[in-house]
Amino acid sequence: MSQAETENKLLLPFNMLGKCFMNILAEAGAMFIFLIDGLFRIFSSLGIFNKTIKELYFIGVKSITVISLIGLFTGMVIGLQTYYALAKFGSEGFLGAAVALSLVRELGPVLTAIMLTGRAGSSMTAEIGVMRISEQIDALELMDINPMNYLVSPKIVASLISFPILTALFDLIGIVGGYLTGVALLGGNSGVYFHRVYTSLSWEDISAGFSKSIVFAVLVCTICCFQGYFTHHRKDGKGPEGVSQATTTAVVMSCVMVLVSDYIMTSLLF
Repeated sequence: MSQAETENKLLLPFNMLGKCFMNILAEAGAMFIFLIDGLFRIFSSLGIFNKTIKELYFIGVKSITVISLIGLFTGMVIGLQTYYALAKFGSEGFLGAAVALSLVRELGPVLTAIMLTGRAGSSMTAEIGVMRISEQIDALELMDINPMNYLVSPKIVASLISFPILTALFDLIGIVGGYLTGVALLGGNSGVYFHRVYTSLSWEDISAGFSKSIVFAVLVCTICCFQGYFTHHRKDGKGPEGVSQATTTAVVMSCVMVLVSDYIMTSLLF
């Protein structure tokens, strides 16, 4: 084996790592341009109002039931676990503060975003992906209708409105769930519970939670729409298989990015 071949073998892992990094960087750059284009078209046309209302109904209204259920049981579990932990130190009175801060700062925005990714984000990818492979997007272009304006911008607007409102609903129902287990079931003091909820939450906590939900809305909507819009460029599957792969990629990538961005924002905000 020549010296050049030996050097090539030694450098192979670094070459693969570099290619992988460049691919990730290229896809992140393409998504950023895709997002900027989608945001710009929100303000460039007023014809998306009816479409936005439909997306608001699908992403927001139809998610209320699942978000309420998840919020209720999440609050109940936190109330149950936290009550026993605090009881060991004789601090049951701080249950309301623990439940409220856990939900408003972290669990509310994160779990709401992950649930919406599974319910609405996957649907966004599949809808746009099917329109792409069936050439409906090409037909829109032939009719002089911009696909970004018609398909993506209404979803961005609907996500920016729905995510914070559903996060607030999740937090509220979660606090009620903590009350049901910590007070109604285990015998905690009702007045102390709500007093701690009221006094422990500051405006910084609430605004940070809403800031997270807005960032998650942008991330989830951009990733899911991008994966559907460029389904035809995928190398791991064509046609319906490509849509399936794009949907899986969108959900996994969205959930990972929600958790990564949550860590970064928590480090910066608190």
